[in-house]
Order: sequence, then structure tokens, then C-alpha cells
Amino acid sequence: MHGGLEESAGPFHLEKKRRPACFLILFQMFQTLKEWFWLERFWLPPKMKWSDLDDHNGLVFAKPYHLYMTIPCAFLLLVIRYFFEKFVATPLAKTFGIKETVQKIIPNATLENFFNHSTRHPSQTDIYGLAKKCHLTERQVERWFRRRRIQDKPSRMKKFQEACWRFAFYLVLNIAGAAFLYDKPWAYDLWEVWNGYPKQPLLPSQYWYYTLEMSFYFSLLFSLSSDVKRKDFLAHVIHHLAAISLMSFSWCANYIRSGTLVMFVHDVADIWLESAKMFSYAGWNQTCNCLFFIFSLLFFVSRFIVFPFWILYCTLVIPMHYLKPFFSYVFLNLQLVLLQGLHLYWGYFILKMLRRCIFTKEIQDVRSEDEDEEEEEEEKEEEASKSKERDSLKNGLGANRHLVPNGQHGR
Repeated sequence: MHGGLEESAGPFHLEKKRRPACFLILFQMFQTLKEWFWLERFWLPPKMKWSDLDDHNGLVFAKPYHLYMTIPCAFLLLVIRYFFEKFVATPLAKTFGIKETVQKIIPNATLENFFNHSTRHPSQTDIYGLAKKCHLTERQVERWFRRRRIQDKPSRMKKFQEACWRFAFYLVLNIAGAAFLYDKPWAYDLWEVWNGYPKQPLLPSQYWYYTLEMSFYFSLLFSLSSDVKRKDFLAHVIHHLAAISLMSFSWCANYIRSGTLVMFVHDVADIWLESAKMFSYAGWNQTCNCLFFIFSLLFFVSRFIVFPFWILYCTLVIPMHYLKPFFSYVFLNLQLVLLQGLHLYWGYFILKMLRRCIFTKEIQDVRSEDEDEEEEEEEKEEEASKSKERDSLKNGLGANRHLVPNGQHGR
């Protein structure tokens, strides 16, 4: 019996011995991958070693672990954002006359079940069948579905809060970028960007500028699920990931001087877009239009003139006077070209909005035009209903509300 226990326990003990060996193999694979990832030939110019960028004589050089701080800072920004939206953005929205409105609908289990399990946009045949089943008119069923869809969409208050937060932080980034760059020689002479590369020591201002930018984009990435979703949601995901990847890569390869220029060029227009959104949600259409025109001008100048003809010239052409092409140089510029592709994508939307503004005198965000049209349709429907009620009262029909078409009263 004892021998049988030893025999049965043998494979178990053998398995326990194998586990440390498996962990050791995985650890060795991870170490090999890590060593391969950080090979000098991927990151640095030929004949350069990581040891050349060791801190010495009071000079500090950029290290990958410096970026670890951006993750806790991103979560800190989410906390700050919560209190900012609650105690700053919300009172400001109320000052502009924006209220947290809830679209009220009469509960209906049949329609709710169809909405959740079939489709949010029923066909005319579905509406006819549902109207018969619920003893409602087709118009009432259409209105119920329209209001139910609006109920799931973000309110003007939420949109204003989001735009207000981004406006505030882009304002901080613009001020910080100007303060960090105003006395730097490479901000005025692009050749200085590559002077002495890669042995360019890290400045405290560069560290904090990168930390602010990366923490902000990480926080935007973390909050994508709760932020207002628009038609360019996927483009926003790609943009945030591309921005974080580009900043991380430029930091690790010590392209920090060109990185600060790229960040400043991209931040300078965004503050005007967010301010235009704020005034749009508040109903200040003329102010919104003026701010949007300023944003459009800065966007096309910064993205289609400054970025390709100054920044890309700085990263593509000027380095060739100092260095021979190497992997990180190619990879950096591939990311910048991808970023320029996103500029073209958003430029298309901006042109559509500009055309709408010129011909209709009203700016509407084409990325969310479906929900805006539904809200406008519902507002017109409500106004028409109130108008009919006023007319019926004037004509002495107030006591006979069943005579009003479609049974709209009392809803």
C-alpha cells in the first residue's frame, strides 16, 4: 500500500519539479526578447552604445523608466477631471443656460424589449405591428423609439463638460509649451535639433512637458469608453495610440527636441476647437462660428504647412547632414507620416463643417449629426404638439382632447 502511494505520487512530484524549469525558460525567453528589443542598432546611430548616454558630470539623459510616472499621473488627471467637471464645468454650463435634461418616456415593456433585443430603428412594418400590439398610434410608437434613442445619447451638459475639460487642459499645455520652448535655440533654428545628437542631456522642462502630454493622452485613452462617442471613434483610438507611441519612442531614442516641437504644433489649434464646442453647446452660434474659423485656420496652417514643410523637413532631411539613415530614424518618420494621414482625415471633416457653416450659417459637428438631427426632430415635434394644443384651446376644444389627432395630449 505504501509502495503504491509512492508510485502514484511520483508523477505529481515530477510535475512540481518541471514547473520551476518552465518558469526559468519563460524568464530566459523574456530576457532574450528584452535584450533584442533594446539592441543599440534599433535605437541609436551606428557605433553608438547605450553606455554613451549614461549620466555623468551632473548631466542627465532620457531613460525609458522616466516614463513610468505617466501612468499614475494619467489616473490622477482622471480624478482631477471628475472634480473639475463637477465643480467648474457644471456651474459654468448652468451659467450659459445649459441644463441636465432627461428625456422622459412612458415605460412600455413591449417596446423596451423590442428596442433592446431586436433593433433601435424599427421599420415601418415593425412600427405598424407594435402599434397594434400596444394599442398605440404609429406616430406614438415612432416618438417612443426616437425618445428612447435620445435617452441613451450623451446630453448637452456632458458634451459641454468634456469640451470644457479639454479646453482647460489644452490651455495648460499651450502655456507650458510656450514657457518651455521660448528660450530654446532649436525652437528658432531647426538645425539645433540635431546638433550633438544623440548626446543631448535632458532638461527638467522637457521631462515635465512630456509627462504632461503623455499623461493627458493616457487619460483620454482610459476614458474613451465613457466619453462622447462619435463617428471618428476609431480614428481617435488610433490617434491616441499613435501619439503615445510617438512620444514614447522619441523619448527612448532621445528625439526629445523634435518631439517638443511636434507636440507644440499639434496643441496650438486644439484649444480653439474645444472653445468653439463649448459655445456651440451653449447656443452662442456666432461666437462658435468665429472660434471655429480661427481653429480651422490654425489647423490647416499648423498641420498642412508647418508640420510637413518644417517639422517633417527637420526630421527627414536635416538629420542626413549629421547621420546616415538607421532604423529609429526610419521608424520615427513612418509614425509622423501616419500622423499626417490622420491630419488629412480630420481635414476632410473640417472642410465639411466649413461648407455647412458657409451655406447654412450654422456649424454642426458632422461626426454626430445623426443624434443632433434626432434631437432637433424631437424638439420640432414637441413644439408642433404644443402649438396644436394652443390652437385647440383657442378653438374651444380644451374639454374634448380626444378630438386631437394621434392622441398626443397628456404625454
